[in-house]
Amino acid sequence: MERLDKIIANTSTFSRKEVHRMIKSGTVRVNGITVKDRGFYIDTESDTVSINGEDLVLEKYIYIMLNKPEGVVSAARDDKEKTVIDLVPPEFKKKNLFPAGRLDRNTTGFVLITDNGDFAHKILSPKNHIDKTYEARLEHSISSSELEMIENGITLGDGTKCLPAKLCVLEDGETPLIQVIIHEGKYHQIKRMFAAAGNAVTQLKRTKMGGLELDKTLLPGKCRILTKEEVLLISSE
Repeated sequence: MERLDKIIANTSTFSRKEVHRMIKSGTVRVNGITVKDRGFYIDTESDTVSINGEDLVLEKYIYIMLNKPEGVVSAARDDKEKTVIDLVPPEFKKKNLFPAGRLDRNTTGFVLITDNGDFAHKILSPKNHIDKTYEARLEHSISSSELEMIENGITLGDGTKCLPAKLCVLEDGETPLIQVIIHEGKYHQIKRMFAAAGNAVTQLKRTKMGGLELDKTLLPGKCRILTKEEVLLISSE
């Protein structure tokens, strides 16, 4: 059991002073009933809390799947550019949200947003071998020998050695579409890997993290809360 004002302040972006004002004004409801006592105790496992009709997420940590569109930066904040956190709706907002891993400004697809730093470290660390799956559209055709160079762990232009990647040709032709699976996250890694093989990536989309695929019904710029089972899928590989 936790105090109403404390749990709202801890699971939202509102200050304790703002929370007290909202409770006093009658905009906070517990299980559909208006509560004006900030010291009211709730059960975070079974009770629901809403502010102005929007339910709050009362879990200790939150995990959000965002389908990132082009032109948005993977950062918690930016003074000039729109960030992935800016796309999170108010009812999902909590303190200390950040993207677990970065996608380039013009790379699209699955971004995990959370406030759980330990979990983010676990899935991003190369030693844990959590796969990240992408689809890369190439500028021109690619040979089997060039694909093999990347699969075996290609050396980038600056001498950095990449770990072996898994590749699958989804669409052949003059501008092929290649599925790329890696479990590290060097700066612009996939673009640099293909550049080192003599090609260029014209479009890049992350489609899967660990064992969890991007929800195909999630439109660009939209997001949703992950279930506990889905969170486990991310770290299961």
